Amino acid sequence: MTERIPTSAHRPHRHHWRRDVVELAALFCAVAVADSIANLVVHGPRGPVLLVASAVALLVTAAFHTWWARRHSHAPPPPGTAPTGTATGTGTESITETASTSGTDTALTSALWRMRTTVRDEPGSLAALCTALARSGVDILTLQTHPLPEGGTVDEFLLRAPQQLPSADLTRAIAGAGGHSTWIERADAHDLVDTPTRVLGLATRTALDAAELPLALRQLLGRCTIHSIPATTLSGRPNAGADAPVEGVLEATVMKLRDPSGGAITIERPYLPFTPSEFARARALVELDARLGPRVPRSQDVLTLPEGNEITVRRADGSDLDSARAMHDRCSERTLGLRYHGPVADADRYLGHLLSPRFGRTLAATTASGKLVALGHLLWDGDETEVALLIEDDWQRRGIGSELLGRLIGMAVEAGCDSVYAVTQASNTGMVAAMRGLGLPLDYQIEEGTLVITARLDAIPVIARQPYELPRESGTLPRTQQ
Repeated sequence: MTERIPTSAHRPHRHHWRRDVVELAALFCAVAVADSIANLVVHGPRGPVLLVASAVALLVTAAFHTWWARRHSHAPPPPGTAPTGTATGTGTESITETASTSGTDTALTSALWRMRTTVRDEPGSLAALCTALARSGVDILTLQTHPLPEGGTVDEFLLRAPQQLPSADLTRAIAGAGGHSTWIERADAHDLVDTPTRVLGLATRTALDAAELPLALRQLLGRCTIHSIPATTLSGRPNAGADAPVEGVLEATVMKLRDPSGGAITIERPYLPFTPSEFARARALVELDARLGPRVPRSQDVLTLPEGNEITVRRADGSDLDSARAMHDRCSERTLGLRYHGPVADADRYLGHLLSPRFGRTLAATTASGKLVALGHLLWDGDETEVALLIEDDWQRRGIGSELLGRLIGMAVEAGCDSVYAVTQASNTGMVAAMRGLGLPLDYQIEEGTLVITARLDAIPVIARQPYELPRESGTLPRTQQ
């Protein structure tokens, strides 16, 4: 690097004749005073006494000057002024403490808002919005622009506004600056992540697990309803609405994309139309899923049952279809009826849907010999999430269902679900006990013999989004990672 020298450092000083005259006069005065003192000391009656007195006076003057200089050079700065130079020791701590206190006060006196408004696509329109926000004391943290094909631009802001400023005043200020179709809602700290970073994170999650695509789309587009429509019904007939062009379809508040696993994915957001930019991002995620093909994380846990047997819990997918059908054959009609709530003969038809990662996540419990003995499902049902369990008769009442259920709840917490529900019958005491064992607030609803149990996940601490751990007694089902 080349060090830049300030211009003032090498600027030549100008000499004036008046300064030279003053210095010369001072020199003559000093010589005259010295000569007078010398004559007085040599020829005066008290020359030695006067000489000693002069030396003492010089010493006192020098001591006073030193004391005065030290006192003023180390004096504390006036209140309200920031220290300059390099801060060390206590000074650094004071600066840090002041900065953190200021940040805390700002967080307590301000609120985060996400706002989207439409403006004319002409010079100065964005500047008018920014000026209106500044007059209201609002700070713009992030800004995205979404051009519209018919003209105009949708501007999306992340704002920090005074806590006492209501959203209605913000909307009126934007309307006065030329914005229309304004939508605003509260934001949180997660919205502070910039859009490219958030999209890359969602793409990474989608690349690692095919079941993440619906969740990634929901987090990308905000509050919306996502439906995966299979290509065929359970009876094998073509499903209505399952066809979608390769490039997808965008119609205001509805987006339709072709599902790489067959069928279509529809996304609805009635309160806010989609923009072409959002449509392009969603389509890019779907294309990424299509290129990578079927994929499921292969991690597994080996658990020891109370009686000493070991089982392995892992993710399941379509490759487990034959093993799941074999488990159906070993289950009693009562067990299948409690799980599927319909004709037992149709149980096998549901397996293709349940094991597809597009409709949720499935956990499988297998024995040491590889035999499948239990399935746990976490199913995306539009805006809601369902949990379901099927345990082979000979392996019931051993804690496997509670273990699977606890892990499914952990997945739901990671996915950002507010609640999960289980559909069963009042006579299914095992499922009721497993739901109660979660230790979460439960809501019960009974309709014509069908029991719907809803667990509210907002009671779970979600600091750093830690997976939920099912409460269990010491020594029960210890976990060994493989």
